[in-house]
Amino acid sequence: MPETLQYTTAIILGLLGGAHCIGMCGGIMSALTLSTPAGNTLPRRLYLLLAYNSGRIISYAIAGFLMGTLGWFLGGFSRETSLAIRWLAGLMLIAMGLYLSGWWFGLTKLEQAGHRLWRHIQPRAAALLPITTPSRAFGVGMLWGWLPCGLVYSTLIWAASSASSWNAAILMLCFGIGTIPVLLATGLLADQIKGVLQHRGVRASAGILVMLFGLWTIPGPHQHWVMTHLQLGGSQHSAAQPHGNSNPVHP
Repeated sequence: MPETLQYTTAIILGLLGGAHCIGMCGGIMSALTLSTPAGNTLPRRLYLLLAYNSGRIISYAIAGFLMGTLGWFLGGFSRETSLAIRWLAGLMLIAMGLYLSGWWFGLTKLEQAGHRLWRHIQPRAAALLPITTPSRAFGVGMLWGWLPCGLVYSTLIWAASSASSWNAAILMLCFGIGTIPVLLATGLLADQIKGVLQHRGVRASAGILVMLFGLWTIPGPHQHWVMTHLQLGGSQHSAAQPHGNSNPVHP
């Protein structure tokens, strides 16, 4: 998949995950808005929300860099290992789509595995509440980015399949940027946005699109067909080139 299309896909994944993000981060966004001192103007509240989201997105990028390094290391062993990582990434995206649509919640088990780490981080985030300054908002965002989340974990594994530290970091940065519109709106218009994004049709559509991304990530002849007919790869030769090739990609 060309890099531009990868980054666009990461942004779309963030946007489509909006309904799930409300459940995971919507509470802190509303609390952040409500905790601002009385009399604060809308620009002031928006400034705090942006500071929080900046910290959260940077934490995603750091996690992406680490996972991309791991993917590069593991993918360098052999072509088969690289392809196996892509298979895992594709299956995780399909699981994410099922999760978002509300048809299967297997990713909750993955979230439970991250609670051990969160137990050590959560008290530090709580110590920064209430959020009254941009620095506190940024700090909470940096810590909240490590909240156990099946959506983030699935995207991280997909980013790791790029076998590049920096590319994975950029992918997670794009994913985080994709979540901003929903979470900003949640902080300011929580009830209205929540009603739209938790509509069954919206969730199902988002889930199906994410599952299609997952199918595209899995290596196979279907990629060649799509690249040839939609001219996403520029040529048939590039379309046939697997995303995780046999040559190790340096971080």
